[in-house]
Amino acid sequence: MEPTTSVPGTQAIARAARLLRLVTAAGSDGASLQELAVAADLSRSTVHRLLSALKSEGLVDRDGASTRWMPGPELFLMGSVAAARYDVTALARDIVRSLAVKTEESAFLSVRRADETVCLLREEGSFPIRSFVLSEGVRFPLGVASAGLAILAFLPDHDVDAYLERHPELEDSWGRAHGPRPLRTRLAETKERGYAVNPGLIVEGSWGLGAAVFDRSGRPEWALSLTGVAFRFGPDRMAELGRTLLAHAHQLSARISSKRR
Repeated sequence: MEPTTSVPGTQAIARAARLLRLVTAAGSDGASLQELAVAADLSRSTVHRLLSALKSEGLVDRDGASTRWMPGPELFLMGSVAAARYDVTALARDIVRSLAVKTEESAFLSVRRADETVCLLREEGSFPIRSFVLSEGVRFPLGVASAGLAILAFLPDHDVDAYLERHPELEDSWGRAHGPRPLRTRLAETKERGYAVNPGLIVEGSWGLGAAVFDRSGRPEWALSLTGVAFRFGPDRMAELGRTLLAHAHQLSARISSKRR
């Protein structure tokens, strides 16, 4: 839903920003005009007009052979500048790698962006059967994937209430398990346990664990997570994975706090 405001041009900016997020989320394969129009809930002509304007500014590019839309060179330059302030991947890379090595599962770092999480890092584990639900640039609403569930669980109660009020569509989009009541139950379990569990709610048979990573003020702004096939997440091993995940999340929280003093 696009915000309503009296400031001239705001709707066009919001639509353009939405398209930029969709193009970057599509990854290296890019996205077609039709895919972007459907995802943005806009007409093809509107999307084409906005993409053409963004292309003229270097913010998106169009592959000549496939005609698919991809991030443009200006986004790289802007991202390089912004990374100096917001990017923690340099601090987290060895921790994510350690998590993958010790658990043999795929390990990830995600960051909170408004009401979503965005995957920043992926490290493959050594176990040959893997889950491919998550990769760099993929976004999920808070409370859906294990990373977002962990972050949402440790936000203040009033922020959780406001989030659920803003997003009544979660149940329709992601299934009954994401309705307000079952989601609140999982949030309470996550706080008690210390880490989130996603028992194959996004893709059947693909399980995930997530642990929040906190900034200096104690707010959950990132998360480490693990994904793998269901039979690797039995009760005994899941408890061991959870302890390992929490230890790495605590290490990263401490590193972030120390670095930003």
